[in-house]
Amino acid sequence: MIKIGFIGTGLMGTPMAKNLLKSKYKVKVFNRTKNKAIRLKKYGARVCNSLKEVVLDQDLVITMLSDDNAIKKIYFEKEFLNNLKKGSTVIDMSSANPKTAINLSKKLKKYKINFLDAPVSGGTNGAENAKLAIMVGGEKKVFLKNLNVLKKLGNPVLVGKNSAGQIAKLANQIIVGITIGSVAEAIKLSQKNNINPINVLNALKGGWADSKVLQTHGIRMIKNDFKPRGKNFSQLKDMNNILDCAKNKNLELPLSKIVKKMYNNLVRKGLGNYDHSSLYKSYK
Repeated sequence: MIKIGFIGTGLMGTPMAKNLLKSKYKVKVFNRTKNKAIRLKKYGARVCNSLKEVVLDQDLVITMLSDDNAIKKIYFEKEFLNNLKKGSTVIDMSSANPKTAINLSKKLKKYKINFLDAPVSGGTNGAENAKLAIMVGGEKKVFLKNLNVLKKLGNPVLVGKNSAGQIAKLANQIIVGITIGSVAEAIKLSQKNNINPINVLNALKGGWADSKVLQTHGIRMIKNDFKPRGKNFSQLKDMNNILDCAKNKNLELPLSKIVKKMYNNLVRKGLGNYDHSSLYKSYK
C-alpha cells in the first residue's frame, strides 16, 4: 500500500486526510499548529513533529496550504527537499498562482521528484464527502500513477501540463466570485421588494440561473450564516492571482476587478475570516 505524507490539516486538509485514512492508506500528517493535526490521530494517522518526519520514505506527499507564501515556506525548506524519496511524487492541492506551480515543478525536478499541481473546489462539504473537483496539472504518467489516491478525494481531471491545474482553479474562482456577487444582488433585490428570497431560490431551481452557489451560498446569505467554509482571505488571494495571470497575457477582466475590490473591502473591514458568501454584506 502506498505511503502518504500529508502537510496542512486546516479546514480542507483535515477531511481530505481523513478520507485517505478511511480508505486504509497509511498516512503521516504534519501541521505547523500541531493541535490541528492531532485530531486525525484517532482515525489512524501518525502525527509528525517535523517536515523531515512527515516526508521521509513516503511514496507520495500531499500539501494543502493557505497561500503562496505558506507553500514557499514548505517547499524551499531544506528539511523538506532533502528528505523526499527519490522518484516519489509531491502533489500540491493548495490554490496558488500558476507561476508558483511552475517554479515548484522545476525545483522538484532537480531533486528527481515528480510534481502535480491539483487545486480543488467544493468547499468543506466536498472535502468531507470526497466529492471535490480536482483540477490537475502535470505529466500524464504521473497523474495516472496517483489517480487512485486522488479518486478517494473527489473527481480528478488532468487539465494539462504543470500550472494548468492552477489556471483551471482560477477560472473556477472567477465564476464563483462573480456568481456570489450576482446571488447577493438577487437576494437583496427580492428582500427590498418584500419577497421571501427562499421562494425565489425555489422558483429558480432547474432554470438557467440555478447553481450550487445560488442554492448553498444563497441560503447562507438569507440566514446570515457566515461561518467560514471558504474564507474571504482566500477568495481575495484567488482574485489577485486571477488578475495577475490575466495581466501576464494582456487580458482585461473587468468583472473580476470589481469583485476583487469588493473582497478587498471586506478584508479591510476585518471580515477576512468570514465565509466568502459574506460578500452579501457589501450591499446596503
